Amino acid sequence: MEQNKKSPKMPRFNITWIYILVLVTLGAIYFMGGESTAGSVSKDASYSQFKIMVEKGFASKIITNKDESKLKMFVKAEHIREVFGKGTQQTGKDPYVIVEFGSVDQVEEFVNSQRETGKFTGEFSYENRHGNDFVNLLLNIAPFALIILFWIFLMNRMGGGSNGPGNVFSVGKSKAKMYEKGGEINVTFKDVAGQEGAKQEVQEIVEFLKNPKKYTDLGGKIPKGALLVGPPGTGKTLLAKAVAGEAGVPFFSMSGSDFVEMFVGVGASRVRDLFRQAKEKAPCIIFIDEIDAVGRARSKNPAMGGNDERENTLNALLTEMDGFGTNSGVIILAATNRVDMLDSALLRAGRFDRQINVDLPDLSERKAIFEVHMKPVKVDQTVDIDFLSRQTPGFSGADIANVCNEAALIAARRNAQAVSKQDFLDAVDRIIGGLEKKTKVMTANEKRSIALHEAGHATISWFCEHAAPLVKVTIVPRGRALGAAWYLPEERQITTKEQMLDEMCSLLGGRAAEELFTGHISTGAINDLERATKSAYGMIAYAGMSDKLPNICYYNNNEYNFQKPYSETTARIMDEEVLKMINEQYERAKSILKEHQAGHNELAELLIAREVIYTEDVERIFGKRPWVSRSQEIIEANEQSGEPHGEQHPLTGDDMVALPENKEEEA
Repeated sequence: MEQNKKSPKMPRFNITWIYILVLVTLGAIYFMGGESTAGSVSKDASYSQFKIMVEKGFASKIITNKDESKLKMFVKAEHIREVFGKGTQQTGKDPYVIVEFGSVDQVEEFVNSQRETGKFTGEFSYENRHGNDFVNLLLNIAPFALIILFWIFLMNRMGGGSNGPGNVFSVGKSKAKMYEKGGEINVTFKDVAGQEGAKQEVQEIVEFLKNPKKYTDLGGKIPKGALLVGPPGTGKTLLAKAVAGEAGVPFFSMSGSDFVEMFVGVGASRVRDLFRQAKEKAPCIIFIDEIDAVGRARSKNPAMGGNDERENTLNALLTEMDGFGTNSGVIILAATNRVDMLDSALLRAGRFDRQINVDLPDLSERKAIFEVHMKPVKVDQTVDIDFLSRQTPGFSGADIANVCNEAALIAARRNAQAVSKQDFLDAVDRIIGGLEKKTKVMTANEKRSIALHEAGHATISWFCEHAAPLVKVTIVPRGRALGAAWYLPEERQITTKEQMLDEMCSLLGGRAAEELFTGHISTGAINDLERATKSAYGMIAYAGMSDKLPNICYYNNNEYNFQKPYSETTARIMDEEVLKMINEQYERAKSILKEHQAGHNELAELLIAREVIYTEDVERIFGKRPWVSRSQEIIEANEQSGEPHGEQHPLTGDDMVALPENKEEEA
């Protein structure tokens, strides 16, 4: 065993070695030319010079080539310097002179005469160069061989088949990765926190594969397919990995984009090859991530086109999932966050029998997700998971994982031994608002304008019943935001008109404060106006909350309908109603600010002095809030338990945004 460990690992064989070896061999043959005189110096000489050197006794041996009418005269060691002007160290042991001659008979006659006189006593021979014909043949074939080898290499790279390097003929093969055993994934249902409903649905599929008799005895059949639907980052792919880790059957995994190719017919061929492999391994599971890449609704108007190749791929997928043939034992799992774009034929029962909603986690689910992602993080005793889960409404599982990682990075940056509660709160700030820009230069007038703007938000939200309770207001720039007001929004399942109007009024409080107390308005309210306008159009066009257009929804989900579902007259009424609604809330915001002008100004001055103010500062100025919401009850509970609620950082939108073209604000 020790010898095996110590023995060096041999490199794996690669076809490229053969290519290199052939090239080196051809090069050696070309440059050496089959001669044994490599390393010796040679020079050209005329026939008359040759005769003189032989007559002087310089020649040691002469080799003649009849085919090329050339001869080589090798020079004796003692005469090398006279012929070449160099010593033997520079010329080598056997330097020679190359001479062209006219007739072999003349050479023979001359050499024989010199033998008789004793001037030449060496060897005189004829060289057989028939072996060079093979060399010449190789050199003639070499360019074509190199082209063929390069073409084979190129085809290997282009093929990209699922088995081995592949070639151009494997372009229609499936690119799915197959996992024979669940242990290769190393993800189980224990790693999936929250999403108990979705987890139960997919666990039933795993249970059927492990114990099918339990269901078939009662006449039941397992669903042929399950579609995981939900926003990005909620754990759809993680659930599929858990299924692969738990099922104990072959698992094929690929993306919807893997079917798409520039060659015609390749997508459909890959679909057929995928299901062929799956049938051979049945029972098994096929997982297609981001299926909207191939399953988008087909065009109903042939004249408008659409991608025929994509539609052919979808047709092949529909046929394989539930066509004339049977796919017993093959279960399809797919994931998408754009289910509204999928073809209706793909969603019908018999193909995807179940649509499993993987929604954003609620409070208890966020707590479970924090527990999973905080296992590898070294935390101190100040970290409270309940507190953190309350401060992250609207966060997905991926967001929470990012919070834990960012908190660890922040703690490492300050050379801490463990991650504290403040590190987590700073991480939430960093993710929501962006990086804090402490070096951003602002003039005194700009700073006062921003403070009045943010104090306006804080004042309006404090006196509107359904507005989210304030947690913190800051004028420290983060990202593109010059200032921000942080709230703790309630997690509502439905929202009333009164709640939406109060939130709209709170959004417009910043612009109203600028107009009332500075006498001018600025571009800092662009984010507030955008959100208020979208909310107003949503209330009127979709939710039917208008006085002139009550109880009507103009939402149209038809992707290929290029006409608005309402007339120009209705559009004009919508615009008028939106303008009326926003102006009413704007006037309401100004009236509230006028009523509480002294408190607002005191709040703004405090914000200029301290840059950050918390709920207790607003409460000290305005008194207790007239309405106590569920979120406010949480804050008060934190106060009673000693939690510093001023450090809470819930999810909120950016405020007081600097426009890129404004050079002063950008600086």
